[in-house]
Amino acid sequence: MARLPASRLRILALVGVLGAMAFYAVEGGEYGATDLLALRGQVRRARADLSRLRHEVDSLQRLERALRTDSALQEKVARELYGMIRPGEMLYQVVTPDGAARP
Repeated sequence: MARLPASRLRILALVGVLGAMAFYAVEGGEYGATDLLALRGQVRRARADLSRLRHEVDSLQRLERALRTDSALQEKVARELYGMIRPGEMLYQVVTPDGAARP
């Protein structure tokens, strides 16, 4: 096996050290490049979740306002959810043979 000249070894060592320094500059430390990319993805997902939740809250606030002020919606909910009827109306409930009520 042939030995490399000293100047050649120094150049290889310098290239190796510079390569290691470049790698550490990109990936070393507390947050490397891949960590920052992962954090960007988390921020993007969090923003999408926040937008979706804001839309849901707005929809629920509109529904709450309607339930407080719209008498037709109040009556609909009372009839559908609680089976309430007006005076003089008859409510018929269909029961299956096994005893469970059908909606």
